[in-house]
This record gives sequence, C-alpha cells and structure tokens, in this order.
Amino acid sequence: MTTLPTSTSGGPRAVLTAMYAAEARYLAAGGPGRASFDLLAPYFAPDVVLHQADALPYGGTWRGHEGMERFFLAMSAAWTEFEIGEQRFLVAEDGGEGGGDGDGGTVVVRSEIRARARATGRELAFPILQTITIADGRITEVWPFYWDTAALAEACREEQAGQ
Repeated sequence: MTTLPTSTSGGPRAVLTAMYAAEARYLAAGGPGRASFDLLAPYFAPDVVLHQADALPYGGTWRGHEGMERFFLAMSAAWTEFEIGEQRFLVAEDGGEGGGDGDGGTVVVRSEIRARARATGRELAFPILQTITIADGRITEVWPFYWDTAALAEACREEQAGQ
C-alpha cells in the first residue's frame, strides 16, 4: 500500500502539476466509480470548494473530498472523453507568471479541452480558464470559466441524441 502525503509543496504550480499527473493516473486506473479517490485526495484540502456553472449537467458547488468524488462521477456521466491538452499557467496572486514558489496563492490556468458527450457522441474542443486557490500546499477553491456553457449543455442533452 502506498503512503500518501498529507499535503504537497513546491509552490502553486508544482501542486497543480502534481495534481494533473495524479488525475491522469486516476483516469487511467478506471476513473470515477472504479479508481480510488485516494490518488487525488492529497492535492485537495478537506474543505475544498469547486464552483461549476449552474447551466452545466454537473453544475453547482461541490464541497470537500466527498463532493469532489461526486463531481468526478457527474463529469463521467456527462462525458465519455474529457482530455486536457495544452495548459498555460497565466498569473499568480503574487504577480509572478505561472505561480509563485510559496505554499499558496491563486493561479489562473488556461486549458485546452477535447471532450465527447456521452448522450450525443458530439465532440467539442474548447478552452477552460480556472482560478485555483492553494493554501498550505493544497487546492482550496476552484472556479472554472467556460467560453460557451450553452454549447456544452446542449451537447450533453439526451434529447439531442440521434438528431
């Protein structure tokens, strides 16, 4: 059994880079409902808050590790594929580009996404801009901003399937 760290260090960018690598391992191990959330838990504070746009099939506010697990299940129900491509770490709370070297701060990350909707089979490519707050080496709050939530919600509507 692997011992998991209680937090990560190396600054916000290092925390996020490690979390995205852990997320890839989590998905490769079967993802929501199959893989253990323990792969991701060390990167999120126990009281983490994720704010998703209400218009999305997985919209709402997700709290804590249990909320994050439910969020990943909801995402899996909406998308058969959700690949994170190129990422740019844009700014840090301390004014540095790509994240400071302290234990916390707020980072803005732009990610290019390719996704396939489970209900319709439609494939979409779109950017997500996220503000991610880190304290004591763990993610405490995430605000993702999508370019076109209506297009994502439409692609995921079952009544659109086969049309």
